[in-house]
Amino acid sequence: MHAQKELDTRGLNCPLPILKAKKALTDMHSGEILKVVSTDPGSTRDFQAFARQTGNELISQTSENDEFVHYIRRR
Repeated sequence: MHAQKELDTRGLNCPLPILKAKKALTDMHSGEILKVVSTDPGSTRDFQAFARQTGNELISQTSENDEFVHYIRRR
């Protein structure tokens, strides 16, 4: 999947990945995709709640080798 912006939040715990993603999304245009890479296991649940609360679309979430990758489409 092609993302217009990628955010590396490895090593950061809640709420920092969400806060950094929120800031990154404000600089993006509607319809653009943000990729967030995290090592926080709670980030999967956090990004689901974030998408519901903000109206941004959570396109996909994957995990591999203790890393969690989230794709979010800007509303």
